[in-house]
Amino acid sequence: MTRDITYAQALSEGLVDSMESDSGIFVTGIAVDYESGIFGTTSEALRRFGKTRVFDAPAMENGLTGIAIGAAAMGKRAVIVHPRNDFMFLAMDELINLASKWRYMYAGNAGGVPFLTRAIVGRGWGQGATHSQSLHAVMSHFPGLYVGMPSTPYDAKEMTMAALRADAPTILFENRALYNDKGAVPEKIDSPRIGGARILREGKDVTIVATSVMVREALTAADALAKEGISAMVVDPRWVRPLDKETLAHAISATGHLVCVDTTWELCGLASEIAALAVEYCFNDLKAPVRRLTFADCPAPVSAPLEDAFYPKASTITRACLMTLGVKSSTDFGQIDSIDDFKGPY
Repeated sequence: MTRDITYAQALSEGLVDSMESDSGIFVTGIAVDYESGIFGTTSEALRRFGKTRVFDAPAMENGLTGIAIGAAAMGKRAVIVHPRNDFMFLAMDELINLASKWRYMYAGNAGGVPFLTRAIVGRGWGQGATHSQSLHAVMSHFPGLYVGMPSTPYDAKEMTMAALRADAPTILFENRALYNDKGAVPEKIDSPRIGGARILREGKDVTIVATSVMVREALTAADALAKEGISAMVVDPRWVRPLDKETLAHAISATGHLVCVDTTWELCGLASEIAALAVEYCFNDLKAPVRRLTFADCPAPVSAPLEDAFYPKASTITRACLMTLGVKSSTDFGQIDSIDDFKGPY
């Protein structure tokens, strides 16, 4: 049976279903067993399995990741929750120099060290420069890690379950702005898997490749473009590593116009990687230069007006598509932008 549930509820279901199937899964991190339950995403797991499997941890991100690696080597599977993904900077050594290289360093003879890191992106509500970043481009640079960015409630559940069956350490970047979004999610997902982009909307004039919360904005932009007589295809990579190059190349070649929208900066980011993919695999099909739509080249601001200018949104995506196509419009697209009503605390 399929129901409409929120992104946060879907995260919870994916976690609980996985813990029911695998008694070796445990959850830890700052505030996972608090009443708020990480926006409610760990509350049901705590109720079902208690504090022996869902327990708080001090601010010791590097040590906590080392514990997760050791537990994985002994057959357990940790879920580490970072209420802000920026805290992962303190765990980089363990993630990159140990977890990602484990299977390679031991030539597979020591097994793998699979565990899940849930990394929450704190966009909006004045989170500012040190709590608003999305580190997916950084983390996807390193072989040995899986990196995913669920954008819908279905993906929140399916990708959580896939990560908790994976054979390697996995990081899921969850944008806090998505937690209240609703979507259709089945009660049972039989075969969750790592990898695979998804074409969410077919189109013939322009391809929008968008990640995380930008997928929602891209779909809104596609609706606005349709009223202008423009057919936009919307593609969600979902997994940054492994990246589904085949689906992305097909979608880019189908229209010959590409706008890539990402939730981080342009330089060395995922938008740049997809632009390179377009040039390498789809050059003869491109009808115009690739356009990247990313953060302004500065740290994230705190004030609401500056945040509004800093983040790409439906209206800016719509205008970028029109520019790519060389189409002029007198329409004011400002009214299509969503309003972030999150009031905190995190």
